[in-house]
Amino acid sequence: MAAPHAYAARSAYSLIATDLDGTLLRDDDTFSDRSLDALARVAAAGARHLVVTGRPAPRVRPLLQILRSRGLAVCGQGAQVYDVGADRLLWSVTLDRELAEVALGKIEAEVGQVYAAVDQNGVDGLTLIEPGYRMPHPTLPALRVGSREDLWCEPISKVLLRHPTLCDDELAATARSVVGSLATVTMSGPGTVELQPSGVTKATGLALAADHLGLRPEDTLAFGDMPNDIPMFDWAARGVAMANAHPELKAVADEVTASNEDDGVAVVLERLFP
Repeated sequence: MAAPHAYAARSAYSLIATDLDGTLLRDDDTFSDRSLDALARVAAAGARHLVVTGRPAPRVRPLLQILRSRGLAVCGQGAQVYDVGADRLLWSVTLDRELAEVALGKIEAEVGQVYAAVDQNGVDGLTLIEPGYRMPHPTLPALRVGSREDLWCEPISKVLLRHPTLCDDELAATARSVVGSLATVTMSGPGTVELQPSGVTKATGLALAADHLGLRPEDTLAFGDMPNDIPMFDWAARGVAMANAHPELKAVADEVTASNEDDGVAVVLERLFP
């Protein structure tokens, strides 16, 4: 990550990259008026706002409508760059389903049964959950299938994992130790350990979107709350963690702001764009 630096001038950053869950969104899946006003200030100053989220494009579309976004969004942990106005994927990469099954087998050989879900690729892809899997975000739509084999019926962008007793940190650590190059392991929120295509992170998706917009890492200020935001912080000029962020992200952040419930993103943007 770039060294911390002064950034009082509003021209210091022309790209604001924000995670959604635990960052820009409040815990009830809504945006505060203060956050929306702060993003309006960003737009009025000529800077761009990019959502960079683990949610797949179909699960992000309603939120982007509230934000009145017509540009790009980075979805699926970086596996998708979504053109909001055209409602199409400019770029996407899928997780090989055979490799995903092998990775799941290696994880279960270490920790016993896990419960899995998948996000299908595409702007209308479904979230499928196998028996026993409980959605960490009950407001997000998902289709329960009869067996694990049914998860692989269409191309997927990622696999979501839950364990009946292990905490997220333990499950993620074990997965990383056995999956190797089969997939990238991330932890994106409470109850959300994920397998995504090898080498794909929020940083790879953000870099593609920024290049499309003619913007650079040194133009970018990033906000996040979980370890899956670490690559984005490494790529951006400055990374701001929320007060509610995971300790791993706080350890590499340039700044810690207020929590998502206390409008931490707006606190910083109001200082940048008074």
